[in-house]
Amino acid sequence: MSTPAKPPKPLRADAERNRQLLLDAAKELFAERGLHVSLDDIAKRAGVGVGTAYRRFSSRSELIEALFDERIDQMVELGEECLEIDDPWDGLVAFIERSTELQSSDRGLKEILLGSGEGKEKIAEIRERMRPIGSELVERAKESGDLRSDFVPQDLPMIQIMLGGVADASATVAPGLWRRYLELLLIGMRAGGEGGRPPLEWDQMVEVLNCWRPPRRD
Repeated sequence: MSTPAKPPKPLRADAERNRQLLLDAAKELFAERGLHVSLDDIAKRAGVGVGTAYRRFSSRSELIEALFDERIDQMVELGEECLEIDDPWDGLVAFIERSTELQSSDRGLKEILLGSGEGKEKIAEIRERMRPIGSELVERAKESGDLRSDFVPQDLPMIQIMLGGVADASATVAPGLWRRYLELLLIGMRAGGEGGRPPLEWDQMVEVLNCWRPPRRD
């Protein structure tokens, strides 16, 4: 008979304080600069030694895992709230707009959602958790007759890439410029505009997202 595994010992007060300092610093830096920042950068922002950072988190990926569970839950909750909006078109538009708002203020979250080569487990998790929500938002808007019939859930991440690119490029010149291009995109998404190139299959969308890399900004 195997011996039950012992639960992990709680961290000492100073160790827990340092861990929280590192998480807070990582959240700030990821939001400002994206996921490419190093543990050294995070330790410096947190005001702790590099050795302390590596004792608490063995790698940047481990830190990403610890930090983004809450953010992923936030995105899922956002999608569920938009599904509760009575008008299907308004629900879809609200999801695109509010998720873009979140991503434009948090580069790290955007990189997790769209894929950046970092936090691969979290990328896979968010895609699987968001897939049914995105599908339902799209199907509701189609059934109501508002959304063009050839629009598919795979189009949503492509829209996020486009709007995110505008948000990044215009952040210091015209913050919020992406909203203009959302308005233009919404015109093209309306029913009656069908035609043109076919949408991506799900596996093709994943391949495109796996190739996407965020712009570097230090």
